[in-house]
Amino acid sequence: MISKPRILFFNPVRHAHAVYKNLSSVTQPELLSSKSRAELFQDFKGKYNNITAIYSTSSSYALAGKFDKELIQHLPPSLKFICHNGAGYDNIDIQACTARGIKVTNAPDPVTDATADLAIFLLLGALRQLNPAIFSLRNGNFKTGIDFGRDPQGKTLGVLGMGRIGRAVKRRVEPFGMKTIYHNRNKLSEDDAAGAEYVSLGRLLGESDIISVHVPLNSKTKHLIGEQEIQKMKDGVVIVNTARGAVIDEVAMAAALEAGKIAAVGLDVYEREPEINQILVKNSRALLIPHLGTHTTETLSKMETSAMENARRGCLGESLLTVVAEQLEKIGALTNGH
Repeated sequence: MISKPRILFFNPVRHAHAVYKNLSSVTQPELLSSKSRAELFQDFKGKYNNITAIYSTSSSYALAGKFDKELIQHLPPSLKFICHNGAGYDNIDIQACTARGIKVTNAPDPVTDATADLAIFLLLGALRQLNPAIFSLRNGNFKTGIDFGRDPQGKTLGVLGMGRIGRAVKRRVEPFGMKTIYHNRNKLSEDDAAGAEYVSLGRLLGESDIISVHVPLNSKTKHLIGEQEIQKMKDGVVIVNTARGAVIDEVAMAAALEAGKIAAVGLDVYEREPEINQILVKNSRALLIPHLGTHTTETLSKMETSAMENARRGCLGESLLTVVAEQLEKIGALTNGH
């Protein structure tokens, strides 16, 4: 009897139960039982020595740590696929995976709408200075000592990273009468730009009333926004970040918020999660959300489904849906299936 390919789930499936059940009919999924990174390394030599795929989430790194070169080198030779159920995969060393012949997939499509929705919430909340009003109300005050907010109409939104989520945000602000400009590494086609004007980073910093960050985190984008970039921004700028915290120098941003250079920030991500800069925590003009960009039942179900479908396809030798960008150019050099 031929055994089914094994998939090691670093976290349980919480929403897409029907998909998991179907996956169980053609593969052997099992939940990680290792209690530490060191124990996991030993288990890769023992009870997990013939797994074909790993299913990971943004919570997987709490126990195992980053999927860095060290962890990748400890994976069993049988491991061919790491299927992540989120869009961002900065905690996975893609170069080390590629060197081992391991394909990495992510789930970029399911996260778009929910993340863009939250970005709009943060944008409007920060622009209208709603967080100080909420703080004041909960402290027993009713519409006293509250600063004025600003309307979105006529404001310029600068989208840093016009990908799926950036375009979705652009579409959502159009009914508010906002102008959108964007900066990418390269100018997009008119269709992909969705009518937004391409500008240099310098122009985006200097002309935007609100800056919304949507670039992935990598060695080139870490601290893309630092003290010097903040000083080039308009006085009273609003910054929204639903991408990755380390794209912005959090210390510099907090200092500029305290100084009044930045009027308000709306943040879903932080440089050293779960730690948050205490200046931001104590400043009511910082509207802070604990990384909930995709935290809805519907979106999480879609993300789980996407990752499980990639794992199923990989285990059965079918074409993968969403191989990460860094591996697409080298896809021919990697082995498809076992």
